[in-house]
Amino acid sequence: MYKIFLTVRNRLSSTKKCIEAIKRHSKLEYQLYVYDNITNYRIDEHFEYFSKLYKDGDITQITFNTKQSTFGAFSKAVACNMFGLQHQQDPNKYKCDFLVILDNDTCVCENWDDTLLMGWKEIKRRDLNNIKIITNYSSGLIAPRKLNFKINDYEVYVGRYSGSSLWCIRENFFEDIGFLNLERLVNINKKHDQYYWNKLRSSTGCDEYIAGLKTRLSIDFSSMSGSVCSTLSSDLDNKEDIIKFERGEEIIDDMNFEEFYSHIKNI
Repeated sequence: MYKIFLTVRNRLSSTKKCIEAIKRHSKLEYQLYVYDNITNYRIDEHFEYFSKLYKDGDITQITFNTKQSTFGAFSKAVACNMFGLQHQQDPNKYKCDFLVILDNDTCVCENWDDTLLMGWKEIKRRDLNNIKIITNYSSGLIAPRKLNFKINDYEVYVGRYSGSSLWCIRENFFEDIGFLNLERLVNINKKHDQYYWNKLRSSTGCDEYIAGLKTRLSIDFSSMSGSVCSTLSSDLDNKEDIIKFERGEEIIDDMNFEEFYSHIKNI
């Protein structure tokens, strides 16, 4: 069993496709924890959608955060701390195989979770204790070094950095690496990843704290949906209106899942 931490801000059409991919492409038992952070568009539809998921037993928890409950800090970082703190209180936390940090503009691919499980088994068997995260090889891994073994016939590289649209982290990550200092993230709409990079390097004492598998575990489709973080971090006017991404919502909504997945495979 593993847990998924999924962050949402607007882009309901993206969220629906993201969760549909989890349901279709996962092989293992999982728990889904969703944090809807300061959504300002299609609010009633968000509540209606998550209400159905709750009734159908498709989500473990849904949290609706506001500007007040996120303290004016980067909402993903606040929600991540919330998720980690709750996981630390779980009496069965050590029975969890791993944790997943996932953005709602990310679509997981077939057998993604089974591959990750095999990855952690091999990494732990080889006592690679400096590796705290597994992700896609292509997701911004810097100074990659190829290892002399494969996982499910996929090449394995280790390095530093990488974006957290999909991070598969160890089950004791928050106990081992810790939580983010939210005071540093007030009035900021990015840097969840950057601050964790610093903590990971400090904790491990080296630059090789992340493993990238040379396969497609997930697809980032933010170029299609629009990026909330990039928009809010820009100098654009009317950013609160722009992050509704109305045209992107319409395009994604008009596709069924098969059409959508076929389309983003070419991104």
